[in-house]
Amino acid sequence: MSRIPRNALLQAVAAVKAMDDKQKELVADELFRVQPNLLGSALVLARLGISMDKVGFALDMLFICFRAMKESGLTWPVITEDELDRQSQRFVGIVKFGSDLAESLRNQSIQQYVEDHPEKDLLAYVQMETMSWLKRVVPEETDKYVILAVWNFVNCIAFVSMKKPSPAR
Repeated sequence: MSRIPRNALLQAVAAVKAMDDKQKELVADELFRVQPNLLGSALVLARLGISMDKVGFALDMLFICFRAMKESGLTWPVITEDELDRQSQRFVGIVKFGSDLAESLRNQSIQQYVEDHPEKDLLAYVQMETMSWLKRVVPEETDKYVILAVWNFVNCIAFVSMKKPSPAR
């Protein structure tokens, strides 16, 4: 079951799309304080030779994911570097598995991945935005790193363990 309700995602999208650069800078500052590893995984893209425009896309997706987390009303744990690595390896493994399948089986595998994903709305939004972004940019080999980073944000949010609230006494 999704921890980020659809209305929280919609509010996050609207809020981030309405932000100017100064407001986004404030979100980045907050991310640095509460989810530094997620922010770092977006900022490191520039060190891989990726243009700042493309890093900007990744940051916008991260800002939407982060805002949706906040809008959910839940207290989210810090997503660790280990969790980022674990989810990245998991996703790359799924992609490699799918690439070895016949097209019909690959489509079934993708469908099952989406159906079983705990954050379907967030995943769908990021997938649609990524496809739209890819149509607007001049393709480069390094675009795969942007895509992996963005999808990793979603997977880390979706699969991070949340502490259950202590029962009231």
